[in-house]
Amino acid sequence: MADDKAVFFVNGHAFPPPKRGMTYIVSTNVDSGRNANGEVIGQKVGRDIYKLDQLEWPWLTREQWSEMLQCFSEFFVTCRFWDVVRNEWITLKCYPGDRSAQPYWLDPNDDSPTHFTSCKVNIIDCGIVE
Repeated sequence: MADDKAVFFVNGHAFPPPKRGMTYIVSTNVDSGRNANGEVIGQKVGRDIYKLDQLEWPWLTREQWSEMLQCFSEFFVTCRFWDVVRNEWITLKCYPGDRSAQPYWLDPNDDSPTHFTSCKVNIIDCGIVE
């Protein structure tokens, strides 16, 4: 995978830019409830949690998709991406959500997929800063 124009890195490997539609989700953990007047009482707990959602690559070779999937061979990964809150690069311990892809072309010699479409994954912050 090329290092130029990477939007994020997994275990130091640059992932190619996904198609438009990738979503940064920033969630705030809150210790809260409501009082007798229906007002929220509570406060923020810990730090914001991130999710790189709807990551999709419309067309990858089997080598590209395999290399990306191999980065997720361990459950926890180190992910470096642009922090939209602080406007700087951040590195977090994360885990991948479900990975999916659709085989497109087959090798005429052995019927193995040569290309994939709709290659998808989500990367979820597991709450531990590296």
